[in-house]
Amino acid sequence: MKETLAELERWGSDVIFGRAKGFRATMMRFLMKALSVVFRAIVQNRLRLFRSGWKRQYFLGTMVVSIGNITVGGTGKTPVVELLARSLRDRGRNVAILSRGYKSKKLEKPQKWRGKNGKRVDGEKMPKVVSTGKALLLDSKFAGDEPFMLARNLDGVSVVVDKDRVKGGRFAISQLDADTLLLDDGMQYLTLAHSIDIVLVDAGSPFGTESLLPRGTLREPPKNLRRASYIFLTKCDGSSNEALIARIRRFNRTAEIMECTHGPIYLENVFTRERKPLDFLKDKWVASISAIAVPEAFERSLEKLGARVEVRRHFPDHYRFSRKDIDQFMQRCVERDMELIVTTEKDAVRFPRPAELNVPVYFLRIEVEILKGQEVWDRLIARLCDPKPVYESILRTRDAYLP
Repeated sequence: MKETLAELERWGSDVIFGRAKGFRATMMRFLMKALSVVFRAIVQNRLRLFRSGWKRQYFLGTMVVSIGNITVGGTGKTPVVELLARSLRDRGRNVAILSRGYKSKKLEKPQKWRGKNGKRVDGEKMPKVVSTGKALLLDSKFAGDEPFMLARNLDGVSVVVDKDRVKGGRFAISQLDADTLLLDDGMQYLTLAHSIDIVLVDAGSPFGTESLLPRGTLREPPKNLRRASYIFLTKCDGSSNEALIARIRRFNRTAEIMECTHGPIYLENVFTRERKPLDFLKDKWVASISAIAVPEAFERSLEKLGARVEVRRHFPDHYRFSRKDIDQFMQRCVERDMELIVTTEKDAVRFPRPAELNVPVYFLRIEVEILKGQEVWDRLIARLCDPKPVYESILRTRDAYLP
């Protein structure tokens, strides 16, 4: 059943990106295009309901920074969230990351938690606490891939998971003493009011397939970039982005824009945590395995580092590998005389140990480097560390919070 669903999801992705051919795929694209019209109407009507006050927004009395995008997956959001959380933590803010925990499993039994008054908090009514900033409490199965990654990489930053981010935010403030909330993948989550909206745009594929879901990968029309306070152009390669910036300016004339690259830093063994420099890949026969939105970009990065990527295995985004999946892939790598297996950091958190570890398995550690707009970033961090002017701005513009 799991394999069938994975195949169906992969075929749906091939239909969206035009890789699937034939009559069935063509008819599916026509159907998806019609559904996209309906989806657009739903999205825009929802925004109007929030703007008019028919749908309620909650203000929690503390700084809420949304980091999101208008496309589905592939913008490199998690490293930006990590960089922002680390920068604010180092400046003395008590940061909590709020995530919905996409594809995380329900807890088998509620977490035990005692409040500041010593009384036990009902575990059924509290969000999942992935990390208190001092202790990692859940694994990737129950936390979700990105929340677990962030919790593991960020000492001193708490991570809370719940589909109801208002509930998660209240818990983080009252129980974890958070004074700054980072709303992970929050652009479309409008129930919790945002102090600042950071929107990520992939410089290589800024608006995906240029169509709304389900025909394309856009969650919202590009004109909704007008809600952004800051725009991050991610995965830049050093070439000019003037044409893209000009297009963005048609939708948002005031947001400050930064350009960054998501660069590899080192390799880390999935099971031993041993680190290797990037030149370790040079001229190595490598097998790539991943379950991310755009696996081709990951594989190109390995090739740019000198790896000979001979074996490639793709799974749907956020797919949870089984032992059988990995054992079969390991056997294939042994038969093809691969020297090492490389996966992404996000995939590494749910990578089961194979029955026989005949080929070493590494993940590629990626971090953000700002290419243009470092002064904008510095001003943003300073603004978040002195939030009083932001609160005043929210009060002045609360009635027109959404365009």
